[in-house]
Amino acid sequence: MRLTTAIAIVILVFVGPGAAPIAAQDVYVGHGLAMHGDLKYGPGFTHFDYANPDAPKGGEVRLYTIGSYDSLNPYILKGQSAAGIGYLFETLMTNSSDEAFSQYGLLAESVEMPEDRSWVAFTLRPEARWHDGTPVTVEDVIFSLETLKTKGHPGWDFYYGDVVGAEKIGEHKVKFTFAGGLNRELPLIVGELPIISKAYYTANDFEKTSLEPPMGSGPYRVESLEAGRSITYKRVEDYWGADIPVQRGQYNFDVLRYDYYRDPTVAMVAFKAHEYDFRMENASKVWATAYEGSLFDDGLIIKEEIGHSRPTGMQGFVFNTRLPKFADRRVRRALGYAFDFEWTNENLFYGAYSRTASYFSNSELASSGLPGADELALLEPYRDQLPPEVFTEVYEPPATDGSGNARRNLRAAIKLLAEAGWTIQDTKLKGPDGEPMEIEIMIVSPMFERVIAPFVKNLEKLGVSARIRLVDTSQYQNRTDQFDFDMIVLSVGQSKSPGNEQNNYWTTVSADTPGSRNMAGIKDPVVDALIETLIAAPDRESLITATKALDRVLLWGHYVVPHWHIRHFRVAYWNKFVRPAITPKYGLGFDGWWIDPALAASLADRESSAAAQ
Repeated sequence: MRLTTAIAIVILVFVGPGAAPIAAQDVYVGHGLAMHGDLKYGPGFTHFDYANPDAPKGGEVRLYTIGSYDSLNPYILKGQSAAGIGYLFETLMTNSSDEAFSQYGLLAESVEMPEDRSWVAFTLRPEARWHDGTPVTVEDVIFSLETLKTKGHPGWDFYYGDVVGAEKIGEHKVKFTFAGGLNRELPLIVGELPIISKAYYTANDFEKTSLEPPMGSGPYRVESLEAGRSITYKRVEDYWGADIPVQRGQYNFDVLRYDYYRDPTVAMVAFKAHEYDFRMENASKVWATAYEGSLFDDGLIIKEEIGHSRPTGMQGFVFNTRLPKFADRRVRRALGYAFDFEWTNENLFYGAYSRTASYFSNSELASSGLPGADELALLEPYRDQLPPEVFTEVYEPPATDGSGNARRNLRAAIKLLAEAGWTIQDTKLKGPDGEPMEIEIMIVSPMFERVIAPFVKNLEKLGVSARIRLVDTSQYQNRTDQFDFDMIVLSVGQSKSPGNEQNNYWTTVSADTPGSRNMAGIKDPVVDALIETLIAAPDRESLITATKALDRVLLWGHYVVPHWHIRHFRVAYWNKFVRPAITPKYGLGFDGWWIDPALAASLADRESSAAAQ
């Protein structure tokens, strides 16, 4: 962000009467913040380009999800929170979905920040209200920071660890101060702080799972629920923020209902029976085979692939390196040879996917080729601590000819295992201590069983005793929170502008913190240092360079057996929706869709006619 685009204020700080000023710096005051560069939307903007300010309000949308829930607090480690509960809560600022990382005022009407980004201050909108009509106050903001850091999910303390304090400096104004060190992202991540009601959580235990609808300030409130089975939200008719620029044209449905299903197959059958209205499809086989028939041919259900430019992140089988059997990088690399993506893609996925070869795939942040001079400048100081391949080889996941015969890859795996001291004895792969290699791959969705089964067979050819363990949602959550697993399917999404969240994904500190996202248990001082460099990047170019360097180090650590990705959303919906002419570059923008009354009436008539036949 350039100060030339903002209002510059010179601050003079004195040590006492008659003293000369000891500090002076420009302070940005504006309606939004950009991580790097300028804001797309100026101070007089009325709505985001991908929102239709004239979209009609009304109608009910039924959605689905898999599993269950036992809590309406999404901010603590305990329990499984209900789908959609985030609609109740708001943040100081909100991101636009067509910029890399820019924020505009939501609860806050303006923001102030010095050139060195050592603090940030927000002025709250006087009209901001909780659902009971009371104002959102500075005290609520300060309470939110303190509560999330001390009583919330451990991830919040990671994310806001460098925010050392918040103070009231005006009736509607709050100032946050930061710890030493350069972290240019901190003003923006404070903008993402979810604000909770001090009055409500003073009267109610924040750390306790509860199904009592909490106090919110967002566009929806909880209307009703069936514990673990469904939850219904109703649009707040007198919602305070309906006409502010960042909200105009969005949150158009009167009612949102989420129904829970235990089984994905049953959920698909329910969709075709119009038990719910909209779904995004993640399974390529289902997309290729189940979305067909008269409902689709006659236009009652619309099937679409909507392209996007968002980073697809990393999905893969992750090794729990806290376990001695996975401590050696050569062992992890060897076991990765047992996954035959080419056969899997052709025979199970209908050729729908591309192999993932980066933690930041589908973005300019992904590493490629050999490191250039700018990356080498970051990596060279750590050459002795890094795998030599970081400097000499282009990372590519193992590939096969797709025939299902992975013999060449398995021979390469056996060679690597032997180098690490693992040999096949009496058909069993055994380590230097004579213990056999046994692996349990824990999953929460039965849809992954058909993907993992061929991987297991190839592991068995290496002498590994491998098995699939399907558990329910609660057990999966508890075990992953405590890192109680051998391998799981990891899915880590990435933003267009990586920053503080990387600490929670990959750093030494997060490796032993229950509930962190560092499932692999990575403890690498080079990774820690590169994340610090990434966070302190002064401009977009430096951020890209640091992210590419981090990507290389993670890839050659072989913490994950990479899976696959696609570059579009696969959606299907009953034909009553209209969406804006512009789709946001980095998202689907479903909150900007609306129900067309004429389409809804026509759909109802056609369904009635079909049922009568």
